[in-house]
Amino acid sequence: MTTPTEHEQGIWLTQEAHDRLKAELDQLVAGRPAMAAEINARREEGDLKENGGYHAAKEEQGKQEGRIRQLTDLLRKARVGEPPTTATTAELGTVITIRFQGDDETEKFLLGSREIAGTTDLAVYSPESAMGSAILGSKPGTSVTYQAPNGRDITVEVVAVEPFVP
Repeated sequence: MTTPTEHEQGIWLTQEAHDRLKAELDQLVAGRPAMAAEINARREEGDLKENGGYHAAKEEQGKQEGRIRQLTDLLRKARVGEPPTTATTAELGTVITIRFQGDDETEKFLLGSREIAGTTDLAVYSPESAMGSAILGSKPGTSVTYQAPNGRDITVEVVAVEPFVP
């Protein structure tokens, strides 16, 4: 059974996270004319090969345009709403408690978009991360093994699943 990725099911965001990202996008778009003016001013300083200010402004513009594209795409795919009110399996918008094999301690995190991270004290794991995709759809008591980015196999037990309370 394959579990749909975050990309396929859309990105779940709380209303607060959506509003914060929309405000950031609006601010970046509104800043485009000022950035263009900065680049023009730097261009008029002379020789572009040795104009560090011009190149820095162009680099900053590239970063801002990349973030604008990222936010536009994210907000277009976003499913905004409240987290699930009940939770029996690990899904977007749920808080998962896991235990790594051989460890007595548990770890608790929110399964969702990392863009939510600013709205909670919990760690946030994307369902597209190695662990996130491995536990997606799991019920408490289930053990899953996934491959970490370093190539090691890691086994975790899903201890509990509960709704996220923002």
